Amino acid sequence: MLKVTDLHDPTGTRQPHQPNLNRHESVREHLQERLNREVADLEERIEALRRSRAPHTAIIIATYERMIDRKKGFMSTWGMGTQAGSQRRSN
Repeated sequence: MLKVTDLHDPTGTRQPHQPNLNRHESVREHLQERLNREVADLEERIEALRRSRAPHTAIIIATYERMIDRKKGFMSTWGMGTQAGSQRRSN
């Protein structure tokens, strides 16, 4: 695995920067589809947990909701829209 210090920096300055997700549109589309799918899966898990009587469901649901918020926040930051949840996986 590469570390930041392993990468060649011709300018001699190592400043943290955001990756350019617009560089390859196919990567951006793939990432958006994957995030939408992950959010939809988490929403389905939440609904299943709400129907169950398993112990600690409230903690698990809260954790899943935080994960959804973070994924949607990432998508919003990168201008990917928040179609998550409205799309369902076709099996």
